[in-house]
Amino acid sequence: MKTIPSLLTSLLAIAASGTLLSACASDPPAPTAALDAARLAITTAERSEAGRYAAGDLAEARTRLSMADSAVAQKQMVQAERFANESRTDAELASATTAQTKAQAVNAEMQHSNGTLIEEIQRNDGVAQ
Repeated sequence: MKTIPSLLTSLLAIAASGTLLSACASDPPAPTAALDAARLAITTAERSEAGRYAAGDLAEARTRLSMADSAVAQKQMVQAERFANESRTDAELASATTAQTKAQAVNAEMQHSNGTLIEEIQRNDGVAQ
């Protein structure tokens, strides 16, 4: 037969185990940092005119952010974080694509200007001789 102290110790051990199990089973917190990062990346992409140069990537970022918000509402926090991270990545891709497209346009304009300058120099050299 168990003594009262050993029964009390057993009950405390069972209670502690139950507390640990219930803590593990609770929902993780909302992925606030991931959601904020996705929103910031989308805002940055919009400011860089990604809607004009990378509309598909920007639309995908918005869609995935909406899916993340829905997952939070359904208390599916792991899935919400994944969607938020995908949204941020899509928005960053839209920003990078926009920057590349703008840089290519500037490069093309500079090449055209250089070509015009070369033609003008050659024309002036022909007149001077």
